[in-house]
Amino acid sequence: MHPIKLAVALLCASLAVPALAQDAKPAKPTVPAAAAAKAAPSKGFTPPGQSANAPIDAIAVIVNDEVITQRELNERAATIVARMQQQKLAVPDQAELRKQVLERMIVERAQLQLAKEMGVRVDDNMLDRAIARIAEQQKMTVQQLRNQMEKEGTTFASFREEIREEIIMQRLREYEVDNKITIGEAEVDSFIAAEKAAASEQFELNISQIMVRIPENASPEVLGQRQKRAEEVLRQLRTGADFAKMAATYSDASDALQGGAVGWRPGSALPPIFAEALNKLKPGQNTPIIKSAAGFHILKLVDKRSMAEAAAQETVQQTHARHILLKVTPTMSAADAKRKLLELKERLDNKAAKFEELARLFSNDSTASKGGDLGWLYPGDTVPEFEQAMNGLKLGQVSEPVESSFGYHLIEVLERKTDDVSKEKQRAAARNALRERKLVEAVEDWQRQVRDRAYVEFRDESLK
Repeated sequence: MHPIKLAVALLCASLAVPALAQDAKPAKPTVPAAAAAKAAPSKGFTPPGQSANAPIDAIAVIVNDEVITQRELNERAATIVARMQQQKLAVPDQAELRKQVLERMIVERAQLQLAKEMGVRVDDNMLDRAIARIAEQQKMTVQQLRNQMEKEGTTFASFREEIREEIIMQRLREYEVDNKITIGEAEVDSFIAAEKAAASEQFELNISQIMVRIPENASPEVLGQRQKRAEEVLRQLRTGADFAKMAATYSDASDALQGGAVGWRPGSALPPIFAEALNKLKPGQNTPIIKSAAGFHILKLVDKRSMAEAAAQETVQQTHARHILLKVTPTMSAADAKRKLLELKERLDNKAAKFEELARLFSNDSTASKGGDLGWLYPGDTVPEFEQAMNGLKLGQVSEPVESSFGYHLIEVLERKTDDVSKEKQRAAARNALRERKLVEAVEDWQRQVRDRAYVEFRDESLK
């Protein structure tokens, strides 16, 4: 992945709010004629003004009621090849690469369609701020970022839309997966006890993966076919095949076209079945096939390093805050949400209502029943826009409407304190490790379900 694209993940830190109320599933159209009309047929038709020998864009695949054309597939494949060459990764066979790229495009298109149904949007103002933060993280101005993208052959307009789609998919994942993962205090206690009982020296692992996906409700025949595919991959690896090339050719994971590179992960943040297999390896070695609910996995231990424990105790400022959140929905525009919050703020400033009462009546998240109380917050617990506004408030002061990826907030700071967080940091680290462990499997399972629910019709049989 291009280093600039890695910065997108930093834009998507989530404030703990519930998933969207809708649980919409894209319907499977019986005759997707509207989709087919979006691209010219591959044979027997010459658009006006073109010669019979002029190339005609053809449909590669239909996803629900939309199409992915051969031209879109070719452009995406060319971009992927250029990035792989830039990163000095071995490029797989052209036919296999096109299948991999198309599968990734199908998954993305299905997610974007679901996001649209659920009202997940990223407007131009939010996109501009996101790109400005990407540029800042890369130590560039927006113009320098633009120049670099165009130098690499990507128009800035297409780069903007690619970032918009990535943020939309990340937000959808937060709504559908991240916010549904819960970590109980008993789990944290057990995790910390297990960590203490383990060897004193902890390790961080740099890993790559090849994952052969198992479709939801797969028949024994399909399961056998997928297992044979994984076994063939393992056979080739054992005879000297390049892992990155095999990942780009065969893996169904989202990191396939980055050579399967997952990167550095604490061993404690990996699913136990993965960590156990990796702990038996030396750098450069691969695991046998590991079966999970999502598919068949082959992991490579790229490198391993020790993690020094922090010796000094640290202090940090905690903030006790509450908020009123109005989400932007098809029935509540951004302007309406902002206007309504200004009305509520005026009532609060005039002492005509209490904050907790208004939160119970109007707030759109799970804290409404608690009068909007978010409890004690550590730095990084909320999205940057929220935290920046909160940190600028005095005790008892109510903010102006604050826009974040979740909607618009009124924020009030109730208390602040500076605390010794050595124990709290330990619990927070344990909670994050548990969350990461659950997320790995939950996200893969969710992506598989979205893909399997989609109506997919291949018009080019060679791409199956």
